[in-house]
Amino acid sequence: MARRLSEAEGYALLVKYGIRVPKHEVAASRADAGAIAERIGYPVVLKVVSPDIVHKSDVGGVRTGIQGRYEAENTYDAILASVAAADPGTAIAGVIVEEELPQGLEFIVGGTTDPAFGKVIAVGAGGVLVELLEDTAFALAPVSGERAREMVRGLKAHRLVRGYRGAPPLDEEALVEAVLAASRLFTGEEIGEFDINPLILYETGACAVDARFISGGTPEAPREERAPFTLPAPGGIAVVGASSDPAKIGYAILRNLLHFRGRVFPVNPKYGRVLGVPAYPSVRDIPGEVEMAVIAVPAPFVAGIVEECGERGIGLAVIVSAGFRETGDEGRRREEEVIRAARAHGVRVLGPNCLGIMLPHLGINATFDPISPKPGHIGFLSQSGAVITTVADWSVQAGVGFSAVVSVGNQADLGFPDLLQAVAGDPKTRAVILYVEEIRDGRRFYEAAKAVTERLPVIAVKSGASEKGKAAASSHTGSLAGSHAVYAAAFQEAGVILAGSLEEAFQVGELLASEGYPGGNRCVVISGAGGFAVLASDYAEKYGVSLPTLPEEICRELDAFLPPLWNRANPMDIIGDGGAGRYAKVFDVLIEHQEVWDIAVVVTVPSAVLNPVEIAHEIVRFSKKTGKMVVASLLGGESMGAAVRILKDNCLPNFPEIEDAFRAIGSALSLPARERGARPACERRGGER
Repeated sequence: MARRLSEAEGYALLVKYGIRVPKHEVAASRADAGAIAERIGYPVVLKVVSPDIVHKSDVGGVRTGIQGRYEAENTYDAILASVAAADPGTAIAGVIVEEELPQGLEFIVGGTTDPAFGKVIAVGAGGVLVELLEDTAFALAPVSGERAREMVRGLKAHRLVRGYRGAPPLDEEALVEAVLAASRLFTGEEIGEFDINPLILYETGACAVDARFISGGTPEAPREERAPFTLPAPGGIAVVGASSDPAKIGYAILRNLLHFRGRVFPVNPKYGRVLGVPAYPSVRDIPGEVEMAVIAVPAPFVAGIVEECGERGIGLAVIVSAGFRETGDEGRRREEEVIRAARAHGVRVLGPNCLGIMLPHLGINATFDPISPKPGHIGFLSQSGAVITTVADWSVQAGVGFSAVVSVGNQADLGFPDLLQAVAGDPKTRAVILYVEEIRDGRRFYEAAKAVTERLPVIAVKSGASEKGKAAASSHTGSLAGSHAVYAAAFQEAGVILAGSLEEAFQVGELLASEGYPGGNRCVVISGAGGFAVLASDYAEKYGVSLPTLPEEICRELDAFLPPLWNRANPMDIIGDGGAGRYAKVFDVLIEHQEVWDIAVVVTVPSAVLNPVEIAHEIVRFSKKTGKMVVASLLGGESMGAAVRILKDNCLPNFPEIEDAFRAIGSALSLPARERGARPACERRGGER
């Protein structure tokens, strides 16, 4: 059973793991307080010891600056009276007397147990303003030395650690070591939640002057080892619950699958034929091979159908039916029954309560969404069916194609870890985008994502940033570590890019699927419009993209053919009175000097002398000839339509807003270089880049 450790017990734990604490003793009486104060030496601090009090200062339970025995004894009485007046029912175990330390920079170091990712470590600006400032970094425990240092250096308060306005630098290593020690403590002891607040940092060393520990914690459930899941390539698909009624989901699913190049088997005992296709009373009656079943029948019948699928040798059941865990206890019991049947017969389950799966390269739309996206190179996993239908509809006009679109539903069996690895394992996939509401096994997801991001970019949108329910946490750390903050930390550590919106996710995904991660952040901008060149400078600074000065050698080569008025700077304003040939010559110079840049952004605007189709072809050529990231931003409307299609046909996205281009580049650069995956090969290029 969880309990709050006393401050003395907490101090003992900190000392055990090498974190310095003040000299201290617990007083059980007025006389004790005076005697202890004499032994410790002045000044001292007196603090109430109570398992019921979270914020001691709020009830008058902390007094500082005590300078003598008589004052210590009187303060002991005053604390008891103040706490009793503020909360008459509070249990008081005594008053701790401890040495008062000199002022320093205050931090919080803590830990909390997240329902998805388990134990999480935090470090941030501390003291009484910790929740107000929210300058906090999180990491999954155990924390490595490199990660601890990244956390500390990522804080706004780190500027004060480095030294500020004549103040000397503080002991950064002591703070890093405190984070590591806290991580060892958290993983080595039966603690569910804790915080050290404040940990005071000095020019030399650090000291914890207040600590709160809650014992207990939920032990990790043993993992069930399952064979890796791969995307299906079925020759036959059964639709259980197929219907001739256009109002039924079984009608929509079967109608979508009529275009499937394999065989489709409607299953419904009420019909001999459905939509002109022979129907069967059960999956047991289907002739020939069938590897996948899409189930759209009322929830109470699903477990029995899954059992039939197993007996028939069907390996994957896509359960579109709702009425399971999402509806409460009865639905949860139904879901458990389905999974028991699936496990007993070796059936993998997608869902339940999912939209289904789309595999455009195989002509499979096993959903009830009437829109079938075109084949492409982005894998999309979503916990929301509505998000999928919206994205699918948008993708047709936007020219975005998919290797796979998968609705994860309740994740009763196949969850984000399984499906991410499966989609990333498809050779057609060059980037994966996730829409996440909940990950049920965070540690397994972290391991899967870390393995995938070594090969491919993964971009995630996480809903729930509003952090409902944080106020119920038992500690400062618990109240700060809402779901979104922990997910963001886990994504960062796994090499997953966290996007602020679906639009941003697809912009980043398309760019990385085309160009791979940049080798560095040195960017050159080529534009024939001075105003947009200036805007490019602003956005580059905003999103952390470097615009280095052009080497003199490059300027001399450009001088040979650019008008005398060109700005000889980066961004390059190459003057708008030239056509695609002028851009082509600039590209040729940059191709010869690839060692001085990592990213090229090409910005064009509608012009009487610039043929958009020609410039699109030149951008494609430029990209083919380089091993670098080339980003197109063809600004304008309908006049750029044909040019944008040429880019899309050659696996190059276009950014109709310059800010979007730089935001996407900044996102690609947001991961440390060690966490950026390999560069995907694009078919327009001759082999790996």
